[in-house]
Amino acid sequence: MSRLVYLALIALSLIWGGSFFFIKMLLHDFGPWTIAFLRSSTGLLVIVCIMLALKKPFGIRTISWVPMTIMALINTAIPWALIALSETRLPSSMASVLNATTPVWTIIVGVLFFRSVSSKRQWLGIGIATIGLIILLGINPVTFISVDMFGFGCMIAATFCYAVGSQLSKNLLTIGYSMYQVTFGTLLCTMVGSGIMAFSTEEVVLSNLTSLSNILMLIGLGMFGSGIAYILFYYMIQKGSAEFATMVTYLVPCTAVLWGYTLLNEHIKWTLLVGLVIILSGVFIASRKNKSKHSVLSGDQ
Repeated sequence: MSRLVYLALIALSLIWGGSFFFIKMLLHDFGPWTIAFLRSSTGLLVIVCIMLALKKPFGIRTISWVPMTIMALINTAIPWALIALSETRLPSSMASVLNATTPVWTIIVGVLFFRSVSSKRQWLGIGIATIGLIILLGINPVTFISVDMFGFGCMIAATFCYAVGSQLSKNLLTIGYSMYQVTFGTLLCTMVGSGIMAFSTEEVVLSNLTSLSNILMLIGLGMFGSGIAYILFYYMIQKGSAEFATMVTYLVPCTAVLWGYTLLNEHIKWTLLVGLVIILSGVFIASRKNKSKHSVLSGDQ
């Protein structure tokens, strides 16, 4: 693989790791649903400009909008709002570490609700990741749990949504859409859904958008994190491999912790670092493919 593929991996991990920092900063002026709305709006603007420049078809009349809407709400709008809500109670670094448990929840949801076949290795990985979560909770005999449980629960709920969304995508979205069409449809439905929630449940002060700080945060969160990031991810799949692209799962919480420490002065506890290592170890074990003929031919990613 070329050096550009590795540079894309580093860039994507920095962008997605920085998303937790951008959300934390935007929470000073906007509510969770408003952040989801602004994030999807700016991301949609990027993908539309790219599709127009590259003359890619939008397929507005051919997209199955009901399944697309369901997918966008479960896999994008709701978890984005939940992540922002969790960061009102949790440090951005801890939110990013909890977000790394998504592959583990995907396996659990698949087994419980979608009749997926599991292996002993996957359950071992899930068990290890659970130990990491317990360490993150900071259980002790004095306060029992030292982490805000509402924020913790919101973040776990967000990862659960991602897990359900990834499983539903196999059944709801038909094959044949380009990555541009899927991104366009997802961000459009997310913008509409989160916009309805934002303008009906939160006080949206659009004048706050004139702040240079907020503009920069939205550029980082929406244009880069929700627009350019997709292109980098699919570039790594095309020029490298799907397995290589998923390595970003392990780098994002690391870069997010770095962002939080350097830019937000967040205190890094030993429980965070140890929990991070154990969780990522569990995710690696649970997500590792069998090198058997069946696993190679199955095509599951």
